[in-house]
Amino acid sequence: MKSKDLLAALGAAMLVAGCGTASNAVATAKTEEQALLPLRVKTAKGMVNFRVEVARTEEEQARGLMYRTSLPADGGMIFPFSPPRPASFWMKNTLIPLDMIFIRPDGSIARIAEETVPQSLEPVQSGEPVAAVFEIAGGRAAALGIAEGDHVSWEGGPALPQ
Repeated sequence: MKSKDLLAALGAAMLVAGCGTASNAVATAKTEEQALLPLRVKTAKGMVNFRVEVARTEEEQARGLMYRTSLPADGGMIFPFSPPRPASFWMKNTLIPLDMIFIRPDGSIARIAEETVPQSLEPVQSGEPVAAVFEIAGGRAAALGIAEGDHVSWEGGPALPQ
């Protein structure tokens, strides 16, 4: 095969491979969109609704929101723990500030670590055993009036009190 023909064949193969990667990216985006679930926070001001990703596996929990450059205003990630346990998170490889909301087994908010520092190795701790940690964009908890003692509910998590 002439070098010109070889280059053309290689270019065609790369184009096909690139198309496969693009369709995989679209499929991944659709899967992530389908994986979002509703989460509600009952605050003194009323109900606040989110659509969140769930970090179920150890790998998903270790990766968390690393390398993200933004989060939707109504987005975030929930890290459920079974059984409840003291939690400690850091911001290594996390590029945006986050609010970390530590949730007790009854769904009440134990603690909010606001505006955590991107890429910090300093541990952010729950201070008590928690059933989940809910991460949202930094500053959103205060902006939405989310406070310690408010209640959080999501599919598979605690129900909101009546």
